[in-house]
Amino acid sequence: MRFVRRRVDALAWDSLRTLGAREGWLVESPVALRAGFGGSCVTFNLPGGPHDETSVADAFAGLTLEGDDGPAGTGIVAFGTLPFDPAAPGRLEIPTYVVTQERGGATWVTSADGVDAWRGLLDAQTPPTQDPQNLRSLTYQPTAEEYAHNVALAVEVMRHKEIDKVVLARAVLGTVPEPLDCAAIAQRLRHREPVCTIYSLPTPDGRRFVGASPELIVRREGPVVRSQPLAGTISLPPHAAPDDYQNWLLGSAKNLHEHAVVVDDIVQLLSRDYDDIVADPTPSIVALRTVAHLGSWVTGVHRDANRAPDALAVLRLLHPTAAVGGMPRDAATELLARLEAHDRGHYAGPVGWVDAVGDGEWWLGLRGVLVDGTSFEAWAGAGIVSESDPIAEREETRDKLASVLTSVLVDRV
Repeated sequence: MRFVRRRVDALAWDSLRTLGAREGWLVESPVALRAGFGGSCVTFNLPGGPHDETSVADAFAGLTLEGDDGPAGTGIVAFGTLPFDPAAPGRLEIPTYVVTQERGGATWVTSADGVDAWRGLLDAQTPPTQDPQNLRSLTYQPTAEEYAHNVALAVEVMRHKEIDKVVLARAVLGTVPEPLDCAAIAQRLRHREPVCTIYSLPTPDGRRFVGASPELIVRREGPVVRSQPLAGTISLPPHAAPDDYQNWLLGSAKNLHEHAVVVDDIVQLLSRDYDDIVADPTPSIVALRTVAHLGSWVTGVHRDANRAPDALAVLRLLHPTAAVGGMPRDAATELLARLEAHDRGHYAGPVGWVDAVGDGEWWLGLRGVLVDGTSFEAWAGAGIVSESDPIAEREETRDKLASVLTSVLVDRV
């Protein structure tokens, strides 16, 4: 199949976001927006999910790119939201049209067979609107009390077994009277969380996963990979100066330990394939609207650019990170299977894109909601270590879920 890439004048940000979020594919980082639409023209099934052995060369075999030159991520691009379970099936999809627009305004459009009907689809979008809605139902799985009990059980296990960390999650399921507009959710999230990557992607079961992820699993650019793990969290009360809370987080032994476990794990995993790996010596604050996290950058460089792993291979190496699973990985996964009674599905799985040369960006599917008409499902987790307090971890998940629910149920920022 032939694809054609053209450099065009900058397009309206809101229209691109609306079209991608409502009926296509949207991945909008603070530096660039990628929107796919016009339906899927190529689908790659990954029977083994995030750990499927499909390479980028396999996935893009038989596809050719013509037209204008452009940087990585502006040509043939496949989008995906993959499950948390590395063994669960997943898929990648190449849309008929992909628009990549950088924050400086540079814009490229890639279309299948050079068809030029994309402007009509963009112009036909109605603005995202969503009137305030009351909840018809709301159910927590597990309940707050059950979750705190699970944290206590996890802490007891970690005090007697060699498990450094496990991430326990819980979900909230709800319904509202009118169908939810994912474009309106994405628009609110863009304003509420400017440092996050906004995503809205279709799932294989017919739902749509829309959210705002602060955490980059991997960015692959030729021989260079970068990751920004986040671990260690504090809630930021409304109308309060955040400095005192953030300074406390930077000095919290429990949170610094939790963060170090995640960073050390990523450094160790990348060292299997990369020669030069550098991590920030101390974490910094990544502040969101309602919470702040400890974050560190980890960079790896492959000495042979022609043999550097592609973005899917690096993803297989890292997922699931200790930020969403635990450490050591196998022991933490076994404990999660015991304590979490519900399948996470796409929560904490990779969301992002990969292109035909092997470059790509994948974020953790966090701070998101799965939408199906008038129904929604959201998840939140907390990193549990041997020093964890069950009540504090329960309240952390409560605050995270409340922030996600606000994006669903409020009509304006």
